[in-house]
Amino acid sequence: MSVASVRLPAKARSHVPLAFGVSALWLSVIVLLPLAAVVARSLESSFWDAVTNRQSVSALTFTLWVSLVVAAINAVMGTLIAWVLVRDRFRGRKLVDTLIDLPFALPTIVAGLTLVAVYPDVRFTRWAVLLALLFVTLPFVVRAVQPVLLALDREVEEAAASLGASPFTVFRRVILPALTPAILSGSALAFARAIGEFGSVVLISGNIPFDTQVASVYVFKRLESDDPAGAAAVAVVLLVLSLAVLFLLRAVERWGSHR
Repeated sequence: MSVASVRLPAKARSHVPLAFGVSALWLSVIVLLPLAAVVARSLESSFWDAVTNRQSVSALTFTLWVSLVVAAINAVMGTLIAWVLVRDRFRGRKLVDTLIDLPFALPTIVAGLTLVAVYPDVRFTRWAVLLALLFVTLPFVVRAVQPVLLALDREVEEAAASLGASPFTVFRRVILPALTPAILSGSALAFARAIGEFGSVVLISGNIPFDTQVASVYVFKRLESDDPAGAAAVAVVLLVLSLAVLFLLRAVERWGSHR
């Protein structure tokens, strides 16, 4: 019997529209309606003026730049950490593996306070923003690469080595191609998280216009200044960037599955 010929029982089929309706309603209430409200609010005044004034452009440019740097660093360091956790055996490995998820569990405002206490000399600088974003986005690449490393066939690496390939050649020609989709996916998630991060940077950045001010904190300041339309306009730009990254992530996943 083919898969196409398999039919759900009538009782099960009757539950499909109900499940779909509940899912669509929940998605609309939690995601679509709030996003639509933000877009509508952004159009209450001049959207173009709100996103192209000097302070908005500076905050968005700095946010985009620092997020790209964070994603690039995490692509390298996250892959290295995942490699060590999977391929090496050392005392305390399980503890280190658990600590990787700490940025997920720790409230971001607490992360900001911790970084201010540990690195007081760099606060209110761009390096402080970079450090905070590296902290909160660390797990993404690690957790994306780890399962792929665990699933790799070690016999292929051993066969390449037996044919005379150096360890670097084995990594470049055998391991890295298999890891690339996972690295790109983790880096994209890290980038998406970085462009919208607020809690960990609001304290350590100092929110200095044209210097350390990131877009999320700028949005907060526009709200404090009684300019919700201007805040919503910049938020929509961040939303578009995030959606672009998510679509790119889906394309990478399809490419990885095809490979």
